[in-house]
Amino acid sequence: MAITRNKPMFTGLARKLLLLAIFFIGSSGFSFTQELTKIMGTVTDSASGEPVPFANIIIQGTSIGAISGFDGYFSIETRKKVTDTLVISFIGYKTEKIKIQQGIFHELDIRLAAAGFTLEEVEIVPGENPAEVILRNIIAHKEKNNRKQFNSYQYEVYSKVQLDLNNITEKLKNRKILKPFQFIFDYVDTSTVNGKAYLPVFLSESLSDIYFQNSPRVRKERIKASRISGLENESISQFLGDMYQDVNIYENYIMLFEKNFVSPVANFGLTFYKYYLVDSSFIDNKWCYQIMFKPRRKQELTFTGEFWVNDSSWAIKKVNIRIVEDANLNFINDLTVKQDYDLIEDTYWMLVRDYLIMDFNVIENTKKTVGLYGHKTSTFRDFVFDNPPPDEFSESPLDVYVVEDSYEKDMDYWEEARHEKLSRKEKDIYEMVDSIKRVPIFQTWVDVFYMLTNGYLVWGPVEVGPLYKSISFNPEEGLRLRIGGRTSNQFSTKVMFNGHVAYGTKDNRWKHGTGVVYIFSKIPRRSFGASWVYDMEQLGQSQNAFSEDNLFASAFRRSPPDKLSLVNEYKLHYQHEYFTGFSNTLNFIHRNINPPGKGDFIIYNDDQPIEKNSITTAELRLDTRFAYNEKFVMGEFERISLGTVYPVLEVQYGLGIPGLMGGEYRYHKLQLSLKQWFNVSAFGWSKYIIEGGKIWGTLPYPLLKLHPGNETFIFDEFAYNLMNYYEFLSDEYISMYYTHHFDGFFLNRIPLMRKLKFREVAFVQGVIGRLSEKNRNYSKIPENTFTLEKPYIEAGVGIENILKIFRIDAIWRLSHLRNPDITKFAIFFSFHFSF
Repeated sequence: MAITRNKPMFTGLARKLLLLAIFFIGSSGFSFTQELTKIMGTVTDSASGEPVPFANIIIQGTSIGAISGFDGYFSIETRKKVTDTLVISFIGYKTEKIKIQQGIFHELDIRLAAAGFTLEEVEIVPGENPAEVILRNIIAHKEKNNRKQFNSYQYEVYSKVQLDLNNITEKLKNRKILKPFQFIFDYVDTSTVNGKAYLPVFLSESLSDIYFQNSPRVRKERIKASRISGLENESISQFLGDMYQDVNIYENYIMLFEKNFVSPVANFGLTFYKYYLVDSSFIDNKWCYQIMFKPRRKQELTFTGEFWVNDSSWAIKKVNIRIVEDANLNFINDLTVKQDYDLIEDTYWMLVRDYLIMDFNVIENTKKTVGLYGHKTSTFRDFVFDNPPPDEFSESPLDVYVVEDSYEKDMDYWEEARHEKLSRKEKDIYEMVDSIKRVPIFQTWVDVFYMLTNGYLVWGPVEVGPLYKSISFNPEEGLRLRIGGRTSNQFSTKVMFNGHVAYGTKDNRWKHGTGVVYIFSKIPRRSFGASWVYDMEQLGQSQNAFSEDNLFASAFRRSPPDKLSLVNEYKLHYQHEYFTGFSNTLNFIHRNINPPGKGDFIIYNDDQPIEKNSITTAELRLDTRFAYNEKFVMGEFERISLGTVYPVLEVQYGLGIPGLMGGEYRYHKLQLSLKQWFNVSAFGWSKYIIEGGKIWGTLPYPLLKLHPGNETFIFDEFAYNLMNYYEFLSDEYISMYYTHHFDGFFLNRIPLMRKLKFREVAFVQGVIGRLSEKNRNYSKIPENTFTLEKPYIEAGVGIENILKIFRIDAIWRLSHLRNPDITKFAIFFSFHFSF
């Protein structure tokens, strides 16, 4: 059902929504053909109204049942044929029996009455909590039972993902805008997670082969069949397998939504959880203990739930975990993970079934706004241990690759290949999505959503925008009016043209730009592009800054943008990706730079000043980027990185070629950068960026390193926020940026702050460099431009997650405090979206 556009602007909230969807596009496969019986409810004390934890709820005459949690809540789902009686019992209470019906949803409020009896005299002696003894045994046997410690193994995984809209009310159904879609409400069902009505809107299936090797660590996936409702996109299919989300109960931390949740069997679990031994029983002819657990403190990234552990191997047999209600997590109302493990070949404890369900809503804990359910289920079989990988695994450089005919499998293939059959309702989802796409107004809705998230108005084969650049203001141009656009996928999915024209009412000058991109291959990425831009540019601006013709940049300035240069640039580039995360880009760049303001550049020749009205360069540049195990989601022309946990290395080498197309200077430029983000146990997450560079050659100042400043009140982590444009200049330098996001580690301990879910952040950054005497004396450097033999340093603290979308930073400048026209302290804001 998804419609792919040229340039998906999945930044901020849009990117988080994409991550959220991809979170479930991992691996799945839970289905039956019988009618589904759903039972949910709470068990409470009839006198006090208090929850009754650990109560047994079982369908009479079967082994199907549940145990109530610490809040008295329970849920049961089964497609097996059941009797008509539900039995609820607990020590000290009278047993209750309730009538139920096969194939329907039940929501029960069960109140148990106390049973009167007399206890015989007992002697209580101090001793150790048996649940803690069991936990220590689990920890002691982790290395033996954790599948990541095995030498090598292979298996097949059948994957299924379902996305549903929830909070489907009668009021919503009767809205006029939904009249053309009334047929979809025939598919509404009810969840046992919280009793909300939901409407399935997306279903995907995939069948994959996985290969894992411990040393050296290799994990690869071959997707041999993929079926997605309304969508054929190879990058999405890469997430339909087993690899993207991997909840391993044996790890100390379980990463969900880029955050570290403490595993209930972490080595330090007793620091975060309380444990209770509540039952023991045979499961698949293996005697197991049932342990329930809950967090010791509020609003930490922890779970509540239960697990079953085998009494001889101390391996986890079953686990059912749920994130705590008060976790400092945005947009997530609920998330539950259920896993089953089995002993394979009497040696290896392997995950054989994995089920996850999440309840997402922009406004948490409400039934008034439409939200999203995501179901992710996986089944695993055909395990092979300690065999060399098949040739197709060894030969592919990709961690996840899609077989060419994976979309072309017919229904007979799927009927044979599925680990379990689809239910009737699941089959209907494919039909429903196709029916929705045939409704004429559906495409209009898609176009409106696309315009709001990308800034482009779709008009057949053309997209007009970005709309937020249509009007802006600066002292050089006055009122700037701009119109631009690009071709859409309706025009071509191989070639994209783009262009814009702009006019300034003060300088009375037309500017323009045009370009083309041709895609040879998306995976691995191979592309060619050409562009010509004649427009205003702020030299020394960071790659992350709002462009000067952005409406936001015009509205929130620290100082007027009076240092703009008119630049005429021709550029050719070819990008060659060897495998995902490793690529080279060869660029040819011809630039003609005019001086800022109304003066000329002054070049000294034998101490004699020469005025130049422009500087021309011809440069051949090679960019190299290596990001191991990086994940992407792609449109037809551009792609969005979902990041990697490993360091990202980028290298740029540029060669100036004098005499070529009027180029005036010979030089060599080298720039290296290393960046990485990483979780820091349960204390939040950090990010660092290290960059260094050197320029060989004698050059005028615009061709040297103008360190990126920021003259707006919009925070930019790739710039020095209290540094002015043109303030510092170098021909060799090294810089470092470090930030830590505490995710409420301190504020969660303050009652008011805990309720607001504010989060702390701090950073420090600095740069040191030097400017050679040749370059210092070659051109007239602007007034108030300095060198960096003494390092520039700034630091700040901030509060993020304000209303879930805003961040406020207080930043102090710590050096070069006597430079003219500087700001030593300022408050900055930014939009920051995070789970």
